[in-house]
Amino acid sequence: MPTDSKPASNKQTVLDFYEAAFNNKDFDAVSRLIGDRYTQHNPLIADGVDGLQARLRHLKDAFPALRVEVKRLLAEDDYVVAHVHAVRVPGQHGTAIIDIFKLKDGKLVEHWDVLQEIPEEALNQNGMF
Repeated sequence: MPTDSKPASNKQTVLDFYEAAFNNKDFDAVSRLIGDRYTQHNPLIADGVDGLQARLRHLKDAFPALRVEVKRLLAEDDYVVAHVHAVRVPGQHGTAIIDIFKLKDGKLVEHWDVLQEIPEEALNQNGMF
């Protein structure tokens, strides 16, 4: 039975997005990963590639050392869910993020996210990742 390469390809596109957007700050590479339309569900980001670019430029200016590490990716059909550790300033605990992307024809076309700051102390030893 043939394996479906779409989820694997979509996961790679999302990995490429994180690397280009946050670690390399290569906004031209990011724009090549975005579809003809880009619907944004984060209320701090405008729709479209221009809205995304504006947010990424703001993050680059405010947090030039920002780095992200993708801890896990889950993919099904046109959706990829990412569990990500973002650190805006080296030495800080950072933020745990769940991003949901919808892809069409291998391009990012829609995005949702949930962010949670990682606390200094926890009531358990399980960690957030």
